[in-house]
Amino acid sequence: MEAAEHKESLLRTWIWIAVAVAIILLKGFLSFFVVSDMGQPTWNYRPMPDVPASSPYAVYPHLPYSQHIRGAKGE
Repeated sequence: MEAAEHKESLLRTWIWIAVAVAIILLKGFLSFFVVSDMGQPTWNYRPMPDVPASSPYAVYPHLPYSQHIRGAKGE
C-alpha cells in the first residue's frame, strides 16, 4: 500500500487565506452597520422624577432622636 503524495499548492494556500480575511471583513462590516449607533432614538420618555422621597412608600414618621432606630432615646 502506497502513501498518498502530499501536493503543495501555493495558490490554494493564498485562496484559503483570502477566504479567512474575507470572513473577518464581512463580520466586521456587519457588526459596524447592523449593531452600530444610529443616532438619537425616535421616542421621548420625558424626564422622570428620580427622588426616593417622592414615593408615598418612602414617607416614614419622624423619630424624636437622630438615630434611625426605635427605642429609648434612639438607642
